Amino acid sequence: MQRREFLRLCAASAAAAGTPALAADARPRLYDRARLARPDGTPLRAGDVPANRNLIFHYPYAATPCFLINLGRPSAATVMLKTVDDQPYVWRGGVGATHSIVAYSAICAHRMTYPTREISFISYRSGKSPGDRFDNVIHCCSEHSQYDPAAGGRVLAGPAPQPLAAILLEYDARDDSLTAVGTLGGEMFAQFFDKYAFRLALEGQNQPRREVRGTAVVTALENYCRQQVKC
Repeated sequence: MQRREFLRLCAASAAAAGTPALAADARPRLYDRARLARPDGTPLRAGDVPANRNLIFHYPYAATPCFLINLGRPSAATVMLKTVDDQPYVWRGGVGATHSIVAYSAICAHRMTYPTREISFISYRSGKSPGDRFDNVIHCCSEHSQYDPAAGGRVLAGPAPQPLAAILLEYDARDDSLTAVGTLGGEMFAQFFDKYAFRLALEGQNQPRREVRGTAVVTALENYCRQQVKC
């Protein structure tokens, strides 16, 4: 049995069998597995993910940043979405004991703004910030695209043509662990590498397309970049 088909069966039978639960569509794009870990290398437990904080890790490539967010409440269970080329897909909600933990590519779907070590124009906003039409959004200040992390990264406002790509997380209730296993939705990695090749080199990314394997380190956004732009 191919690995993709095996994971589909695992996702369908997880609750009954007590095996890890996969928050995924029927057609995820699978990458190497990467268990989420703290900066000191110890496993990150779902129960220790603070609510309403901006956490960042890199997956599925060494230079592609992602947001890890504990919404502090259950996410939507099922959301129908479409990519920019009108391809439909289904986001199956968050993971963890209360289905409140979600992850998304931190590359804006409009002009591919992303968090760098120096500055981040895109971040999650808990509550409602001045100028925001909606509560609890991922807001990109470059062109004011706003995404709903509780509904698969759906676009709520601004010029973004599609939702943020979701990062598929596998949750194992036996040890409360979180593992990144793939993506769902409109990936923009090829365009990202083409657009930012020179910048990534300046940032010290010698192998930006290297796939992340084994472990993905999670850190607070304020510890990752020097400045966060709030608009």
